[in-house]
Amino acid sequence: QVQLVESGGGLVRPGGSLRLPCAASGITFSNYAMTWYRQAPGKERELVAVISSAGGSTNYADSVKGRFTISRDNAKNTVYLQMDSLKPEDTAKYYCKANWIAAKLVYWGQGTQVTVSS
Repeated sequence: QVQLVESGGGLVRPGGSLRLPCAASGITFSNYAMTWYRQAPGKERELVAVISSAGGSTNYADSVKGRFTISRDNAKNTVYLQMDSLKPEDTAKYYCKANWIAAKLVYWGQGTQVTVSS
């Protein structure tokens, strides 16, 4: 059974930091590119950051460049999103996605809520 479990969300003040882990089980984690998305109320889900299967390549939405960092530990089957200098507009539910393009396999987690407010 495949599971992606996000955690680490919560309430944080503007300018603060959070680190979101996404732990995977039931898959060969190193085969999958991993992506963080977010969705705010009333808005479409948007890509935040993506990391390649081996971790050598990353890409970010313009809105988070220089503030967020995606990383992965294939030995722990976990991808991380380090979020610094948080802004109220970062408030959203954050989801991780595992994607193995060659096998056409995609899995999603259930999400973790991040609220940035004073």
